[in-house]
Amino acid sequence: MGEPTEPDDDPAAPAPLGVPRTPTGHAEVDAHLERLGDADHLATDGHVEVYEDVHRGLRDALTALDARPGPPVPPPPYGPRS
Repeated sequence: MGEPTEPDDDPAAPAPLGVPRTPTGHAEVDAHLERLGDADHLATDGHVEVYEDVHRGLRDALTALDARPGPPVPPPPYGPRS
């Protein structure tokens, strides 16, 4: 028998998860979701940094929605009563 052959695939090498990311139509949110793809090229210990960055960005985007002024509130239909 000869030398054992090495497998072609390195089981420890990063591999894309192949999880589809569907665009939301909100550019800022879509950019954060695309950032998740960066984890595909990192070892597992590098995923946390990407996930935390994406989480922070999505949280900030939601907070910004709360801070935006909404439509003006209509005045009450009647004046003060005496």
